Amino acid sequence: MLQNPAQPSIWQSLLSKKMLICVFLGFTSGLPLYLLLQLLPAWLRSEGMNLKTIAAFAFIQLPYSWKFVWAPLMDRYNLIAPLGRRRSWMLITQVALFASMITYGFYEPKLNITTIAVISTLIAFFSASQDIVIDAFRREILSDHELGLGNSIHVNAYRIAGLVPGSLGLILADHLPWSSVFWIVALFMLPGIIMTLLIRESLKVVAPKTLYASVVEPFHEFISRQGWQSALLVLIFILLYKLGDSMATALATPFYLDMHFSKSDIGAIAKGSGLVLQIAGAFVGGLWMLKLGINRALWIFGIAQAVTILGFAWLAHAGPFEVIGATERGMLAIVIGAEAFGVGLGTAAYVAYMARETNPIYTATQLALFTSLSAVPRSVFNALTGGMVENLGWENFFYVCTFLAIPGMVLLLKVAPWHEHR
Repeated sequence: MLQNPAQPSIWQSLLSKKMLICVFLGFTSGLPLYLLLQLLPAWLRSEGMNLKTIAAFAFIQLPYSWKFVWAPLMDRYNLIAPLGRRRSWMLITQVALFASMITYGFYEPKLNITTIAVISTLIAFFSASQDIVIDAFRREILSDHELGLGNSIHVNAYRIAGLVPGSLGLILADHLPWSSVFWIVALFMLPGIIMTLLIRESLKVVAPKTLYASVVEPFHEFISRQGWQSALLVLIFILLYKLGDSMATALATPFYLDMHFSKSDIGAIAKGSGLVLQIAGAFVGGLWMLKLGINRALWIFGIAQAVTILGFAWLAHAGPFEVIGATERGMLAIVIGAEAFGVGLGTAAYVAYMARETNPIYTATQLALFTSLSAVPRSVFNALTGGMVENLGWENFFYVCTFLAIPGMVLLLKVAPWHEHR
């Protein structure tokens, strides 16, 4: 296919200022979430808190599922006029996150667990709010042609941010007081804050004139543009596209243990190369989408995402293993690597699709609705996986997960037809 002369080359797109912005803001967006998921539980456990208390902290993630409720406020109001609507909200949430992170260091879990729970909830709230405005800003600065690459770069930077609290933070905790660890992790918010101060606001998008308009119009516009039936199909597609993959990986670590792999094997292969290949998948997916378009990418990447689930069934059929040697570790590496790469591809197209389906005037609210809906499989359906494994066994469970990937693919016939090169 000949390249459209009006469009920049792949390398011009990759090395543009917009993609650099996606790197910094993606990293800043991912850092607080991974602090809550990885560093906070480690801190609480090392300070002697019981597992029941630590598990209860999962409820602090609720703001991520309900962020569409207050997104209209961020679409409507500009709190710091010289910065602009998007940048003002970005700066406020980033500074609030920085302050909240270092506040951990002033308390001890055994004495102040309620206060720590409040701080954690505030971090989740500010983090979800930051995601709202960064998602909106990214949609406004990227053209439709750049959505695939820009969103894949954002997703990769988001995941790489997890290495700070999940790796660096844990290593530092063996040598430094926890208060110092939280200070160091919080300092990684500064590049994003600096970027927020340096970038320019998009002047093409005008804020809704009233709060009522910012609450009602995003939903009215979406339904009017799509029609009731098409709008419903889009929302169901967002809910189902990654359902099979999400459920298949919900109990990944217990599955590896049941196959008799050691924790060292899991750490080195599943948590190491898996992350690398997931990032590679998203990066390749973003570049490939420049040629394919989002619609065709959803088809090709969705098939890859679904087929790689069968690798888990293959491993379950071969195991549990009596002895773990080079062959068994090689099988684990193949399964984990293929699935991670497939997930990276699928996520790149999925995030780009959600961004494309928004109207730039109501980006914050509409994207918040879509991303909240996309989190439902992780927060609701994944809770069913334990009972499914107990009743079906591992191998049959993974076959069911593969089957659950099919409805989302079928909906592509309506929401992203192959013949429409978009």
